[in-house]
Amino acid sequence: MAGKIRNTISESELQQDLQKYRTRAIALGATDAQIITTDMVMIDERVRAKCMYPKCEHFGTSANCPPYSMEPEQTRILVDRFRYAIFYRIKVPTELLAGKRPPEALASQAQFSKTRNQITATLESEAFYDGYYLAVGFSGGSCKGSFCSEKDCSALEPGKGCRFPLLARSSMEAVGMDVYFMATAVDWDIYPLGRAPSDAPHGTLAGIVFIY
Repeated sequence: MAGKIRNTISESELQQDLQKYRTRAIALGATDAQIITTDMVMIDERVRAKCMYPKCEHFGTSANCPPYSMEPEQTRILVDRFRYAIFYRIKVPTELLAGKRPPEALASQAQFSKTRNQITATLESEAFYDGYYLAVGFSGGSCKGSFCSEKDCSALEPGKGCRFPLLARSSMEAVGMDVYFMATAVDWDIYPLGRAPSDAPHGTLAGIVFIY
C-alpha cells in the first residue's frame, strides 16, 4: 500500500525506512550502501571544474552535464534541506574504467553504469511512494555515455524531452559533490582512474539518493 503523505515522521520509523532502502540498494546490485547524514556530503566547485579541465567528452552534450546541470551553490541549498541519504557504490573491474578501452570493455562499463542509474531511480521511486515525496537522486558519470552514446541528447532539442526521464540523472560530480572525499569518509577504498592504465584493485561507480 502506498505510503500516506505526512508532515512529520518519527525518528524510529525513519531509521527503519532508511535501513530498508540501504538493503534494497544492495539487492539491486550495489556492492555496499551506507546511510549517511547530509553533513557528510562534500560540495566543492573544484569538482565541477574537473568536467572542464581537461574537458570531458560529454561536456555540453547532455542536459544532465555541465554547463546545464545544477551549480554547486544550488546543490548546497538542496542538500541543506535534507537530513539523510543513501550513498552506495558498485565495485567494477579496473580495466573497464582505466586506460584505452576496447569496445567490449566500454559496453561492459555501460552495463554497470545502467545498473547504477537503475538503483538510483528505483530507490527514489520507492521512497516517493512510501511518502518521501521529495526524495531525489544523483548518479555518477554521464547518462549520455550510458544510454545515448550514439545519439544527440534529445532533452537539448527544442520541443523534445529526455528519452529516459526516469533513469537519466545528473552525476554527483556534475553538481559539485566530491565523491572521493565522501567515499573515504565511509571507509571505502577508492582509487583515481583515468586515461592511463592502472593497477588499482578495482574501480568504483557510486550514486546517492536523498531521502528526508
